[in-house]
Amino acid sequence: MYLSDAWEDYQILDAGDGNKLERWGEFTLLRPDPQAVWPMDEPVQVHARYLRSPTGGGHWEYARPLPDSWPIAYRDLRFIVRPTGFKHTGLFPEQAVNWDWMRAVVARANGRPFRALNLFAYTGGATAALAAAGAEVVHVDAAKGMVAWAKDNLAASGLAERNVRFIVDDVMKFVLREQRRGRLYDGILMDPPSYGRGPGGEMWKIEEGLYPLVAECAKLLQADARFFLINSYTTGLAPAVLGNVLQVALGGRGGRVEAGEVGLPISRGGLVLPCGASGRWER
Repeated sequence: MYLSDAWEDYQILDAGDGNKLERWGEFTLLRPDPQAVWPMDEPVQVHARYLRSPTGGGHWEYARPLPDSWPIAYRDLRFIVRPTGFKHTGLFPEQAVNWDWMRAVVARANGRPFRALNLFAYTGGATAALAAAGAEVVHVDAAKGMVAWAKDNLAASGLAERNVRFIVDDVMKFVLREQRRGRLYDGILMDPPSYGRGPGGEMWKIEEGLYPLVAECAKLLQADARFFLINSYTTGLAPAVLGNVLQVALGGRGGRVEAGEVGLPISRGGLVLPCGASGRWER
């Protein structure tokens, strides 16, 4: 398992009964998590909890004062978190283990120019990590609001002047245009949703779209490219599926493919909360 266990500003205090109790800096949130099927004691105090609606969606219930947003840190990076109407906070802490891995890959390039493509890039946790490592980054997401948030995160980390391009676009359309432009990359990462729509209404279903997208992205890799990372939160999509996709799409390039669950430690009882899966290719 790829375990994100180097956080100081974030912690899962407990989990169970379909929820996780988290500390984000000095604030505590209780949010649904379908993986936490074991029992948990009712938390005595939280700043806010997300309550699901039986008709879909849900809302936040605030028990103690909570700012609209606040900063948290991971190593030398800073991120702005805020509770959204879809239970998320704008950051997936479990991805820190992938940030560290990508930074190490860039470091092993020994100072050579390194260009990375971040697809379904959300609020830019990986973009900030790669920029901090000295990579040039192209950040692509279909949601204009998420791209704006990513710019704020980059600035919060003191990286606003780094070589980062922010693109609001459908990822497949962007990848095909990059092919026509002859633009190549040293590393590619993607965090595709189970379902989604592009800015022009394009439909995305991971079971249908993942392999074709990865195969097209493979055409954007430099001959001596260093990494390809796929992350997925889709229930039922085993880590081996991501590894197989990379093995088939990148066949003949050499390197090494591995895949595994991604997880976060739970303070109570030494448990681990599974948080999706990652497939990694590295030369």
